[in-house]
Amino acid sequence: MKVLILTGGDVEIPFAAGFLEKWQYGYAIAVDGGLIPAEELGICPDCIVGDFDTVDRERLASYRERGVHFETHRPEKDCTDTELALLYALDLPGTEEIVILGAFGRRFDHALANVQILLHGLKRKIPCSLVDGWNRLFLLDGSRDFRKETLWGKYISFIPFAGQVRGVTLTGFKYPLTDAALSPGVSLGVSNELAGEEARLELEEGILICVESRDGR
Repeated sequence: MKVLILTGGDVEIPFAAGFLEKWQYGYAIAVDGGLIPAEELGICPDCIVGDFDTVDRERLASYRERGVHFETHRPEKDCTDTELALLYALDLPGTEEIVILGAFGRRFDHALANVQILLHGLKRKIPCSLVDGWNRLFLLDGSRDFRKETLWGKYISFIPFAGQVRGVTLTGFKYPLTDAALSPGVSLGVSNELAGEEARLELEEGILICVESRDGR
């Protein structure tokens, strides 16, 4: 089952509508303010998660009347609402992939935290990604093949998630690497491209943030 999470960052409705025509989900979670773009997209979530500090009571009451499941949390908590939603999604029976829309926005602290929480999915071996009109971001701790026809855009970057990443080999990329080390504080892996139709990443140790990007200029 594919799970969609709509959170409270910036959601470009035309992009999201087009994306969801192709990416068919089986379960939808709205995170607090993520209810607004959910309504604009015509989505009635299966579950609503949050402390509900940004949503009016009348709107919430209408969803309770429709029998939507609520995961309600106190404002004083140790996790963001998006992290709680991701943990809930990972525990759903049959979850095989999770996509989060609205993970980026004006609050850079929340955007950075949303990258960090993807580690929960990586540990569970369930693919999780943050998606918007310009970027698709996910974590990697092993080899992966890339095809130009399925990339999010022209550019692909590999950035160390936590600590040094060793044994990085890039084959079929414009800028290849052989048994290299990528370290925090160094931008060596940023803005690569596929040289042909296919390419492969191999790594021996560590975790990489992979960002597939379109040129936003």
